[in-house]
Amino acid sequence: MKTDTFRGRDFITLLNYSREEIETILEVALSLKSKFATGEAHHLLADKSLFMIFYNQSLRTRNSFEAGMTQLGGHAHFLAPGKIYTPALAGDEQAYSTERVSDVARTLSRMGHGISIRMYGDPVGWIYGKANTIVNEFARWADVPIINMECDKYHPCQALADLLTIKEKLGGFKGRRFVMSWAYSPSAEKPLSVPQSAVIAATKMGMDVVLAHPKGLDLDPEVVKACQVNVQNQGGSFEISNNMEEAFQDADVIYPKSWTSLENIPPATAKPQMEKTEKLFTANKDWICDQSKVELCKPGAYYMHCLPCDRGFEVTDEVIDGPRSVVFDEAENRLHVQKAVMALTMR
Repeated sequence: MKTDTFRGRDFITLLNYSREEIETILEVALSLKSKFATGEAHHLLADKSLFMIFYNQSLRTRNSFEAGMTQLGGHAHFLAPGKIYTPALAGDEQAYSTERVSDVARTLSRMGHGISIRMYGDPVGWIYGKANTIVNEFARWADVPIINMECDKYHPCQALADLLTIKEKLGGFKGRRFVMSWAYSPSAEKPLSVPQSAVIAATKMGMDVVLAHPKGLDLDPEVVKACQVNVQNQGGSFEISNNMEEAFQDADVIYPKSWTSLENIPPATAKPQMEKTEKLFTANKDWICDQSKVELCKPGAYYMHCLPCDRGFEVTDEVIDGPRSVVFDEAENRLHVQKAVMALTMR
């Protein structure tokens, strides 16, 4: 297992990592998970610090990173932009309330060993891609690894947790049908980062991937193209369906999750038009994961979700609390895959 290629690298999207490197991360995560279960110390980052900048609220992400750094022997600093000088791009600065990203990145690089960032939606006015631009601007200026805790394009840490859960439950990826499906929510303010990273990860591992959504809820064309390239390189398949029931047929893994419409947010529009997206959502209320849809899958299929889910809208209680649900295994695995990423990149 070759690990020397990870040191000092940013972790912003799985597109920047090979299948072999992803498999290495998963192996390290399993090793660290075993050590955690047996109480064996694994202080691989003793006396090291991670600065966590949260522009958005969080339960799983914040606590899994904080607990992970503690278990690795280091310390995680929680930084709320409203309580510091808010990092901003050149041109977005406001006197005495913001600080240019280049200055924040270089300052924190002198004091610690990694910087992680979570940003999407309201903090960037729902301008698709701007949060990703800010994360990459941090990477441009920082001398320590930048870890993407979720931007408006990618959520690579969640995708790793998904892969680890699939590996544990199904033993591998080849020949497995993975369905990433849109599901209804009363809220239109849902980033595209989870579904986009999920299909990137699944195609990169050679799975048979189905992306299901109503018309008007397409993913980023660049992500779709990347999935097609992954299939060419890794095998498996990738298809898009506008029918939830057809997509679920014979699935090994189903992942019903709401996301917003790219057609109704900048730069496609001058300003966010969430009311149009809400109408689109309302027209597709039948896109809910209930027991009848689970029964379309293979008998041993698993239900996945990144959480938090909108119970009664995206999924019924019967499904998420049922025997095929592995959502809390996914949540736990966030801890272990992130420890692997930090241990490999922040050494």
